[in-house]
Amino acid sequence: MAPDAVIIGAGPNGLVAANALVDAGWSVVVLEEQPAVGGAVRSDRSVHADYIHDTFSTFYPLAAASSTIQGFRLEDHGLRWVHADAVLGHPQGDGTWAILHRDRNVTAALLEEQTPGDGEAWLALCAEWDRIGDALIGALLSPFPPLRHGLRALLTLPSVGGLDFVRTAVAPATDLVRTRFRGDAARLLLAGNAGHADIPLDGSGSGFMGLFMCMLGQTVGFPVPEGGAGALTQALASRLTSRGGEIRCHSRVDRILTTSGRAVGVQLADGERVAAGRAVVADVIASKLYGGLVPEDELPARVVRAMRGFTLDAATIKVDWALDRRVPWRQPPPHDPGTVHIADSFSQMSEALSQVAAGAIPAKPFMLAGQMTTTDPTRSPEGTESFWAYTHVPQQVERDAGDGSVRGTWDRDDCERMADRMQARLEEQAPGFSDRIVARRVLGPRDMEAMNANLQGGAINGGTAQLQQQLIFRPIPGLGRAETPIRGLYLGSASAHPGGGVHGAAGMNAARAALWHHRLGAPRRLLGSGWGSGRPD
Repeated sequence: MAPDAVIIGAGPNGLVAANALVDAGWSVVVLEEQPAVGGAVRSDRSVHADYIHDTFSTFYPLAAASSTIQGFRLEDHGLRWVHADAVLGHPQGDGTWAILHRDRNVTAALLEEQTPGDGEAWLALCAEWDRIGDALIGALLSPFPPLRHGLRALLTLPSVGGLDFVRTAVAPATDLVRTRFRGDAARLLLAGNAGHADIPLDGSGSGFMGLFMCMLGQTVGFPVPEGGAGALTQALASRLTSRGGEIRCHSRVDRILTTSGRAVGVQLADGERVAAGRAVVADVIASKLYGGLVPEDELPARVVRAMRGFTLDAATIKVDWALDRRVPWRQPPPHDPGTVHIADSFSQMSEALSQVAAGAIPAKPFMLAGQMTTTDPTRSPEGTESFWAYTHVPQQVERDAGDGSVRGTWDRDDCERMADRMQARLEEQAPGFSDRIVARRVLGPRDMEAMNANLQGGAINGGTAQLQQQLIFRPIPGLGRAETPIRGLYLGSASAHPGGGVHGAAGMNAARAALWHHRLGAPRRLLGSGWGSGRPD
C-alpha cells in the first residue's frame, strides 16, 4: 500500500515534516540520496579517527528557540544539549575580547569595562527583547502570514519604542551599532552575528539579523548536541521510526510524478516509483525542485520566469582542524567561547563582506569558527581541540582581492590555497596555531554540493537572506508558503519561508499545509499572484 506522504530528503526539515505527519496518523516514507540521514546536520570522524567534526552546521540557537524542535522531546531519543562557558568571542587588536556570555549581566559588565555606558545600553537592548522577542520568534517561525504571533508583536510594539524599534529592525547593522553603542566590543558582537547571513552590513535587515542572533545567545545560548551535530538528526530519525515512519537511504529521487497537475509520487534514479497517497514534501532547494524534479513543462510559465531571478546565498569554504592542544590565543579570553569570530575591526569585517557581495574573494576574510571540544568535551581527547572555521566567497568570482593565488575555480588546489589564507588569519590571533595541527580537511563549494545536493554552489541557506527573497518573495514573488503550483506538492526546505537555520519551521509549515489541504478536501484558492493559503498561523 502506498504511504500517505513521501518526503524527499532526510535533513532536519524533512525529518520534522515526517514526524509531524506521523504524529497526525499518516504513513510516511522518507527518501534520502546520501548513505545516512542528516542533510547539513551531520558529524563524522573523517578528519582524524579520534576527533568528531561537524561536517557542515554546528551551533543551534534556533533549534533551542524552536517550539517545533522542543515539542518533539528529542531528549527521549538520546539528544543532550551542551554549552560552552561563553556563547561567542571576538579577539580584538589590543588583545582584549568582545564576549557574548549566556548571562547578560556578565556580557554587560565586560562591555562596561571596555567602554563605560555600553553595559547599560546592552541591558536596555536585552530588556526590549524580553518584551517582544518571543512574539517575533513565533512570527518568524510560523506560516506566512503569522496572524497570531504577528498580532502579539504589534500589540507589544509600543512598549519597545514603536516605530523606533521598527526602524532598528530594518536598519543596516552599520546604523544599529553606531547609534546604540560607543565601543568596539558591542559593535563587533552585533556586526559579527549579522555576518552569519549573506546580507552586507550596510544592507537593510542586517541590523535585525545581528540583534536577533545576539539575543538568542542571551536567552537560549548557542548549544550543540553532545557527541556531534548528527545526534540531533539521529534523534529526529529515531523518533520517526519509533512511530512507524520509514527512512530509505541511498534513494535518490530523480522526478516528481504528476497526474492532472497533482503530485502522485516520485521516481527514483534506479527507475523505481514510489506512490504518495496524499502528499509529497520536498526538502529540496527551490532551484532543483522547479525545473528539475518538476520539469519546466509542468510548471506555470510565470514560475519558470520567476525562478530565473532566484538568487543563491554566498558560497562557503569550511576548514576542519584536529589540534593536539587547545587554540593558543594571543590573549586568553575571560570566558572560553564556543563560537569565535575573526575580523580585525568592524570596518575590516564590513569590507570583507562587501567584497563578497561585489564578486571578490576577500584578501582578509571574515571567519566564523568553532571550538568544539571546548564546548563539548566528547569531541576529542582531553587537552586537544576539534576546531573549524568557515568563510563566505562569491558564487560568481570576478577577482581575488588578495594576492591572486585563489582563482575561484574551487578545485582542490584552489580550496587548499584559500584554506592557507584562512589559517594565516588564525595565526595572527593565535600564534603557533599551525604547529598544533594533527590533520586538516578543506571543504569547498563543489565538495559541499556533492555531499548534500541542497548545498548548491556551497550555499548553506537555501537562497539569499536579503529582503528581496524573504517573506512573500521566498523563493519567488507571490509564494511565501509551503504550497507549490502542483497540488499535493509542498516545499519544505530552507528555500521556503522562513529560510535557513536549523529550526524545522519550513518542514513543519509544509506538514501543516499538507494536513490542512487534506482536511479541507478542496482545491486551493488563488491568493493574488501566489497559490493557496492553507491554514494561517
